Amino acid sequence: MPSSVPRQRRAARGTALLSAALGFATLLGTPAQAHSPSDQGQAVPSECSGTSPVVCHFDVPPGNYTVSALLGGSVPGSTSISAEARRTMLAETPTAAGRRTMRSFTVNVRDPEGQPTDPAGTPGLDIRFEGAAPQLSGLKVTPAHRTPQILLAGDSTVCDQWYIPYAGWGQELTQFLRRGISVANYADSGESTQSFLDNPVLFEALEARIRRGDLVLIQLAHNDKTTTAAAYRANLTAMAERVTAKGGQPVFVTPIVRRRFNSDGTLNDVALHVTGQANLPVEMRSLAQELDVPLVDLTAMSQELVERLGPVESRGIYLTDVNGDNTHTSAYGATQYAALVLGDLKAQRLVPSRLIR
Repeated sequence: MPSSVPRQRRAARGTALLSAALGFATLLGTPAQAHSPSDQGQAVPSECSGTSPVVCHFDVPPGNYTVSALLGGSVPGSTSISAEARRTMLAETPTAAGRRTMRSFTVNVRDPEGQPTDPAGTPGLDIRFEGAAPQLSGLKVTPAHRTPQILLAGDSTVCDQWYIPYAGWGQELTQFLRRGISVANYADSGESTQSFLDNPVLFEALEARIRRGDLVLIQLAHNDKTTTAAAYRANLTAMAERVTAKGGQPVFVTPIVRRRFNSDGTLNDVALHVTGQANLPVEMRSLAQELDVPLVDLTAMSQELVERLGPVESRGIYLTDVNGDNTHTSAYGATQYAALVLGDLKAQRLVPSRLIR
């Protein structure tokens, strides 16, 4: 056992040297030394600017990075954290006056940073500290080369949406995860199972990132309205087999429902993805059993939620009151669906409890 101490010291020293070599900002000191940018007029470091929000940018290559943020200050604070293309990394977190709390997470940096078919965006890592009264006392960013990953294949209801008020559930999944696991979201607006396979910047790019043990969540159906049952099953089978061949674990996720009601308060066939060609969730459930692939039945869970809320209260889940959109979710709705997905992954022991916030 004593021999492990020198190894730990060497590892810590190596991380510190690597951080310095890459130009990472390290603001962490002892609690007595570290202050919020607004405390006592202390300036934020060169990588960060502003006070509400505090915006930080790090010139780092694509990959996974662990971020440790010391929140709080001499006055009460309330801070949320987002990264890259509006990914929520931490829900709003209050801190009492004179108290500080550490929050850590792992963020995936990729090019492009939003949807895979978007323009390149801003290289490097962008982090925003927002909320009612953001308080940042310290910040540390280090590489996380071997971090387990959750990779996402999906459509506009899953993707990292650039524009408020749109949000995909993959964009909100990150706020529920601690350091030690990253989410690489390759979902893209308008994609079907066929187009996701055909475009090299989608499935091929995702496939190239898979490492042994990574989860690959596949939710595609919204844009498969003209896809036959046979073609839908064949496309999903191809994805699952290619993920498995790379050492990853495919997970089928049935699609979120649309907010379209019958007169009796139940959801109609359009809402449940029953097309003229196939009942897509039923096909995915059947195929999951046939291939022995884990299934997250998000159709059933979102149907239960929307029907329980009813035609009035369910409006806030979607963008109904914004532009009449009953397919795409608000940040609130995407957060609800992300929590359902992660809860089921936890129940199936696909994501360890220790990695869930």
